[in-house]
Amino acid sequence: MNLTFSQKEKLKNILFQVCVGLFCLVMLYPLLWMVSGSLKSSGNALSATLLPDAFRFQNYLEGWKGFGGVSFATFFRNSLFISGSATIGQIVLAAFSAFGFTRTRFIGQKFWFAIMIATVLVPMQILRIPQYIMFNNWGWVGSYLPVILPQMLPVPFFTFLMVQFIRGIPSELDEAAEIDGCSKFGTFFKIILPNLKPVLVTAGIFRFYWSWNDFMTPLLYLQNVTKYPVSIALKMFSDPNAVTNWGAMFAMTFLSILPTMIIFIFFQRYLIDGVSFSGLKG
Repeated sequence: MNLTFSQKEKLKNILFQVCVGLFCLVMLYPLLWMVSGSLKSSGNALSATLLPDAFRFQNYLEGWKGFGGVSFATFFRNSLFISGSATIGQIVLAAFSAFGFTRTRFIGQKFWFAIMIATVLVPMQILRIPQYIMFNNWGWVGSYLPVILPQMLPVPFFTFLMVQFIRGIPSELDEAAEIDGCSKFGTFFKIILPNLKPVLVTAGIFRFYWSWNDFMTPLLYLQNVTKYPVSIALKMFSDPNAVTNWGAMFAMTFLSILPTMIIFIFFQRYLIDGVSFSGLKG
């Protein structure tokens, strides 16, 4: 059977769509399994089937009640406070750092930029003990300060993205702004910052996602249940000395990933632009 060129192209397109659909199904299976588990009874929540034995929407109500008199509304509020503060501080300070490396001149500029990039190779795990000793001596253990402030400091990855992006902005705009009487800060806020929108959103998404899912840092420094974020609260659902309510745990796990999913869906265009333009410009 001889196929025309258009028929061959149509067949290739159908095969491509089928392969992409199957791959998408494989990628989404863990999420579908978790959603299904959130609607099952606790005894059947870990079964491999996707179809719930009974649609138990009360799992969401039971999970939202939390434990120890603290509801998940408190844990979500804590996570939003930690992640929101870290995200705002990160994008502001990283933007200032990138502006300093690209639009100002100072002694050892290239050396300090290389040192900043080299810190990417330092594993965070080796900083845990000295950081804890330092924050404990300062009396910060038990508060949000050691959880939020380190995450607000410029991350080399984000600073590098912004440096690459700023290098693609014509320096003639800075000169024109200086002629009009703008200071360095005025140039930053009126010229550079408005053009950084894609890369700022990119850095904000990554910072929010990392802060939201961070488990170890809050576990080390927070000692009061009322200050726990969602990541620790989910772990507390699993009690080896008692019967774990898996249905309620899966329900709260699904709700916990909704903020990051919503942010990614609404800002994915800026995420792609920020990464691609930062790699092309410079």
